[in-house]
Amino acid sequence: MKRVRAALDAAGEPINITETALARTARDAAQAVGCDVDQIAKSIIFQGAQSGGLFLFLTAGGRTVDPERAEALAGEPLNRADAGAVRARTGFAIGGVSPVGHLEAPRAFLDEILLTFDTVWAAAGTPHHVFSIAPARLCEISSAQAADFSSQ
Repeated sequence: MKRVRAALDAAGEPINITETALARTARDAAQAVGCDVDQIAKSIIFQGAQSGGLFLFLTAGGRTVDPERAEALAGEPLNRADAGAVRARTGFAIGGVSPVGHLEAPRAFLDEILLTFDTVWAAAGTPHHVFSIAPARLCEISSAQAADFSSQ
């Protein structure tokens, strides 16, 4: 969480990190903060099958990453990154992966659905902490490319 706060501060975002009872899933997080499930920016990490590089897909909470569209964006076949690789390379455990503050910044994509909201919520580095932010600003500070890659 300290790395997330430092990354937000460095980006000039005076954001309050909110503690929740549990925000491990998008539904949990939405219920905890009182928002629509699609306002939760889920951090889904994939690993390139050829390059081994990490890819972060910031996906609206009620949607899933479409594998074919994700692979087209990544330019290679993708596999779900295992928990050990996620922790070792991002510094976060699955369930608390933040869009910012990674040890090794992955190539990032932001679900265009998130841009339809005034505010979205994202993990702040633990399964118990989230922060709210304008989605366009989240796209900017996470160096994400807005794209259509999700499905219901």
